[in-house]
Amino acid sequence: MAAAPLYCVCRQPYDVSRFMIECDICKDWFHGSCVHVEEHHAVDIDVYHCPNCDVKHGPSLMKRRNNWHRHDYTEPDDGSKPVQAGTSVFVKQLQQRTFPSAEEILIRMKGEQVTTRYLERHGFNYPIAITEMEGLGLKLPPPTFSVKDVEQYVGGDKVIDVIDVARQADSKMKLSEFIKYFTKHHRPKVLNLISLEFSDTKMSELVEVPDVAKKMSWVENYWPDDSFFPKPFVQKYCLMGVKDSYTDFHIDFGGTSVWYHVLWGEKIFYLIKPTPTNLALYEAWSSSPNQSEVFFGNKVDKCYKCVVTQGTTLLIPTAVFVTGFLQSLDKSGI
Repeated sequence: MAAAPLYCVCRQPYDVSRFMIECDICKDWFHGSCVHVEEHHAVDIDVYHCPNCDVKHGPSLMKRRNNWHRHDYTEPDDGSKPVQAGTSVFVKQLQQRTFPSAEEILIRMKGEQVTTRYLERHGFNYPIAITEMEGLGLKLPPPTFSVKDVEQYVGGDKVIDVIDVARQADSKMKLSEFIKYFTKHHRPKVLNLISLEFSDTKMSELVEVPDVAKKMSWVENYWPDDSFFPKPFVQKYCLMGVKDSYTDFHIDFGGTSVWYHVLWGEKIFYLIKPTPTNLALYEAWSSSPNQSEVFFGNKVDKCYKCVVTQGTTLLIPTAVFVTGFLQSLDKSGI
C-alpha cells in the first residue's frame, strides 16, 4: 500500500479538518497554522507564496480593494450594484436610519414575575425585557468577567466558527486567536462570534439559565434518556462581538424561543413580528438570490429597534425575526 503524500513544512498528510492553503508557485499545500495564515485572511490573498517560494519570488500578492459596499471588495465600483448586508457602507446607513421603538411591543417585567404560570396564562407573544434579575433563576459571572476569562474556562484550542461581517461568511479559527483579535485596538476586519456553545466546558458551572427556560425546554424535559441520539447542547451560548458586528435577519434555532443577557457592552436587535404575511415575505426574501442586497426590514410594515443595555435580559418568543448589531463608541460586548 502506497504511503500517503506529505505536505506542508511539517511534512504531514493532507488534513481535511484543518485549514490548508496551496502555494501558487510550487503547488504544495500548507496548514494555515504552520505558515501563519488564518482562514479569514486567506480570502484577501490573490497569489500565495509559501515560505520557500517567498524567498525566490517575493511575498504573496494581496487582492486590491475596489469598493466598500460589496461582499466581494474586488468588484469594480461603477455604481451599478447595490449595497450588501454587513459591509461598512451598509453599517453606516443602518446607523443613520430611524426605526419604531421596541417599547411599542416590549413587555418589561421583574425577574420574579417571569414564571411558567404567567406565560401559560398570558401567552408568550411579545419580547420580555428584565433588568431586575432577582427571582429569575439566572446565574452569571460578574461584569468583570472578560473574554480572556472565557478563553481560560473554555480552552484556547477550541475551534470556533466566526463570521466575517463585511462578507457575511463563516470561517474557522481557534478561540485563542479570536481572543487575541478581540483585545486588539486596531482590527482590520469585523469578526463576530455567535455560536460558542459551552455546556460541556468549565464555564458552564458559572451560568444557570433562567428557571422558565429550563421548565419549558423540550430538550430538558422530553428528550428520552435512552435515545440513540445524544441530547443536543443548545442551552448555553456565549456571544462575543466587536463594534459594528452585524448578523442578518434570521429565525433562531428553527423557530425556538431564546434568551439573551448582555454581560457588558450594548446590543441592538431589530425585531419583526411573525405574522402570516411577514412569514411569507421572509420565506421569499431568504430564498432570493439577491437576499444580501435587500434589507428585510424594508419589506415589512414595521421593524422595531430594541436596544439592550448591560445587565439586561431579553426573552424573545418563537419565530420572531431577529437581526443583531453592536454599535457606537466601540461598545464591544459579551
